[in-house]
Amino acid sequence: MKQLLFLCFLIVFALPISGQDGFRFDKGVDRVAVPFKNINNLIFIPINVNGVELNFLLDTGVEETILFSMEDKKEVNFYNVEKISLRGLGSETSIEGLKSTNNTLEIKGLKSSNHLLYIVLDQSFNLSSHVGIPVNGIIGYNFFRNNLVEVNYTKKRIVVYDDTDKNREKIGKKFQAVPISIERSKPYLVGNVTINSAEIPTKLLLDIGNSDAIWLFENKERGITIPTKNFEDYLGKGFSGDVEGKRAQISKFSFSKFDFKNPIVAFPDSSSTRNVKMVQDRAGSVGAEILRRFNLVFDYSNKQLFVKKNGSFNSVFKYNKSGVEIQHYGLQWVQETVHLETVPLISTDAAEVRRQMSGNYFKYKFALKPIYIIAQVRKNSPAALSGLQKGDVIVSINSRPGYDYSLEKINALLKSEEEDWISFEVERESQILKFKFQLQNVL
Repeated sequence: MKQLLFLCFLIVFALPISGQDGFRFDKGVDRVAVPFKNINNLIFIPINVNGVELNFLLDTGVEETILFSMEDKKEVNFYNVEKISLRGLGSETSIEGLKSTNNTLEIKGLKSSNHLLYIVLDQSFNLSSHVGIPVNGIIGYNFFRNNLVEVNYTKKRIVVYDDTDKNREKIGKKFQAVPISIERSKPYLVGNVTINSAEIPTKLLLDIGNSDAIWLFENKERGITIPTKNFEDYLGKGFSGDVEGKRAQISKFSFSKFDFKNPIVAFPDSSSTRNVKMVQDRAGSVGAEILRRFNLVFDYSNKQLFVKKNGSFNSVFKYNKSGVEIQHYGLQWVQETVHLETVPLISTDAAEVRRQMSGNYFKYKFALKPIYIIAQVRKNSPAALSGLQKGDVIVSINSRPGYDYSLEKINALLKSEEEDWISFEVERESQILKFKFQLQNVL
């Protein structure tokens, strides 16, 4: 489920970026390192917005800076606010939002003044429930536009370098340069996909905010067709509604000197992408399931991507074999037992000392633990055939309390390379129900 609902944030705006300068270094600074959280292939970093720290998804696939889930951040002040309509991936209509100018975004050592923000008012548009941490926004082009930005998946660190000859020379000695284009404020790469033994040149959006390996737009004239072995799937949620499509496996994807065998590809329905204004000849996207296999440096100014293979390069491509999608559903208080280590009192009675040391001393404490809910069940999948339904609240997985898992651990369990048996205990309409199914590889 790394390629779960997070694809929904491939948002496209036909709105201008006027008067924004992007991030600039403070005087005397030419390098800033920022640790990030990597959840389901996605990168999250803290950024101060008008003096208040918010958590952002870093995404090369978006042009503008977007905020949402702001109900708990009412202390943030916005300037020059006006109402607008937002439209992007999905098959439904646009949604209401706000546009705000003259904002200040800061990371220690970096600042962006006069920053344009778009604020989503629909509280159902929420990334936090899908990754299990608070997320307040997405930032793209304005983070990358001025500087050299290293994405180090190995160390989970973003390093922003001043765009100088010295820094570029250092990077060039360690990384391999790959030419890219910057169109409508987004980076594009030319690669090749092999489908039905035919190698097809493809222009793809470089999108670290897409947790899949590859997205392709079906185009029979160019030979981009969906393989016979495929399954219908829910690909995500966009501003304009749900994104539906199919998943399949293709023979190969390659760019520069790098080849990837048997990647899993998502083919979104045309109805889900009709609101997206494509650049000329774009055939899809290459996402983080490919890009995480490198440490990267984005150089927008010189239209280059620097790449260096890391330890994940040869990882097997996996997908969710269960057909069930899980999301965060709030928190609950759970009583836990904590064993207390005891130190025996000074005593001349050896029997009394032994009694004190062997005693069971413990106390109870209450801790906040996550609640998980089944957000989607794929038709005809093992989970669906077992009887699991959308809206079921998870009590346990494989006889272990649901709150003992992180979302990432649940996702890894459901993407096992083996066709393991999985048991779920859920609450549905105040009843506790049990289900069991076997993971099935349909590709």
